[in-house]
Amino acid sequence: MSKVDVVLGTFYGDEGKGKIIDYLSEDADVSIRCSGGNNAGHTITVDGKKFAFHLIPSGILNNNTKAIIGNGVVIDPKVLIEEIENLKRNGYSVDNLYISDKAHIIMPYHIMMDNLQEELRGDKKIGTTARGIGPAYSDKYERSGIRVEDFISDRFESIAKRNIERKNVMFKSYGKKLVDANKVISEYKEYAKYLKPYVVDSVDMLYELLEQDKKIVCEGAQATLLDIDFGNYPYVTSSNPTIGGIITGTGIGPKYIDQIYGVLKAYSSKVGEGMFLTEQNNEIGDKIRELGHEYGTTTKRPRRCGWLDLVALKYAVRINGITALAINHVDTIGKLDKIKLCIAYNYNGKNTMRFSTNIDYLKKCTPVYEEFDGNFGDLSGITKKEDLPKNALKYLSRIEDIVGVPIRFIGTGAERNDMIIVK
Repeated sequence: MSKVDVVLGTFYGDEGKGKIIDYLSEDADVSIRCSGGNNAGHTITVDGKKFAFHLIPSGILNNNTKAIIGNGVVIDPKVLIEEIENLKRNGYSVDNLYISDKAHIIMPYHIMMDNLQEELRGDKKIGTTARGIGPAYSDKYERSGIRVEDFISDRFESIAKRNIERKNVMFKSYGKKLVDANKVISEYKEYAKYLKPYVVDSVDMLYELLEQDKKIVCEGAQATLLDIDFGNYPYVTSSNPTIGGIITGTGIGPKYIDQIYGVLKAYSSKVGEGMFLTEQNNEIGDKIRELGHEYGTTTKRPRRCGWLDLVALKYAVRINGITALAINHVDTIGKLDKIKLCIAYNYNGKNTMRFSTNIDYLKKCTPVYEEFDGNFGDLSGITKKEDLPKNALKYLSRIEDIVGVPIRFIGTGAERNDMIIVK
């Protein structure tokens, strides 16, 4: 049976999944992106050069790895083409890139709708990236979406015209600019022509590879607390970036899955609105943000920063069936003199490890912290866990003890190779 490894975010995204995916993809035959759109981003630093992937799987940097954009993804073709061209300019081949024929296309009216909906929310804004992701998924489930297989076919023009006519009725009612159907269709036909050579039946392709005992790495986008079902609703994304989305976003059955890696940072961060119990809206939060360069890969928005929350982490471990952890930015948190770790919530006067996305529950909770000594020093060049400073080992050990899952990867810097692999 083939070995399928999964990489998932455990909090609000931006945990550094790309680095772990890149490592696992070195000896993988396939790297597949499973959900989300260009509202997500993985950043990998190679020889001082940063690559920010929003749609293309991070495994593309390994020439021997097939990089597949799975059926659960929504694709802005213009963004995808820009990513392809950027890779070519930097000397990377894209001959190993494939696009699922069942993925959905983001159209200009989806982006317009995203902005309109956020405007109509007034002071109840979700904090969407305004990339058209939610409206594209809405059309998918309303069954008026445009699949890649439609996009590259003669059906595209008639489907697009019908959809644009319907959307324009709504835009007109709100006094918004209308979509020029002819202009959009003409432009997107060119995009379709460019992308058509990359399109495959991804499910059929994956099962051929599974039958050949090939190793597959599934790339999660966003993270557990942004999940449409299990996250801090309504301040969530429009898909399932948890283990369920991996299965439905690829067609890979659960029996093929081996390791499920949960990625986190040595502190917490979040972009957008919603509850964030361990947020430090103070000098500490500002310092973490600057030390960790916490600005969105996609939006460039400053991220809200705070202490690591083990109650929420344990929730992510349960939801996803996580078998091992990958913790990044250990070097960053180690630059502080003192570090706090949330080991429980105090709810109505009693300590608990119960996490819930219920807002009324969270409002009654306060974090219970343990304090640790920081000043880890320079971690660059360290390749073995046991060679880490005692303060760092004590901090990491406490995380393992409370969550009950071993740490397999320890990120010690921004570069591709700044990582300890625990055997």
